[in-house]
Amino acid sequence: MPRTRARRVGRVTSDRADKTIIVEVESIRRHAIYRKPVRVRRTLMAHDPHNTCRIGDQVEIEESRPLSRRKRWRLIDVVERAQLTAEEHAAASALATADADADGGADQRQAGEEA
Repeated sequence: MPRTRARRVGRVTSDRADKTIIVEVESIRRHAIYRKPVRVRRTLMAHDPHNTCRIGDQVEIEESRPLSRRKRWRLIDVVERAQLTAEEHAAASALATADADADGGADQRQAGEEA
């Protein structure tokens, strides 16, 4: 009987890398000696082929073949999108605008050097 692949649900903590997200998965285990429930957090790197996830999203990931040195999981579904506050939304849009301006200036300087 074929083995089913493990699935986990967690929160995206980073989406900086291209086509990769870092997901924090939380589970509760019993301590080996004291038998008290202990919260265990693991960070897993998962493949996000379309760069759809953002920080704070709750996602479902599935075990897969090794895709890189540390990436052994892939994105299955976005369970819940993160809700941005008005301040966070304004900061994110300002950052995107600043990045676009910085990239445009670099292109103009590079074109001037070629001429």
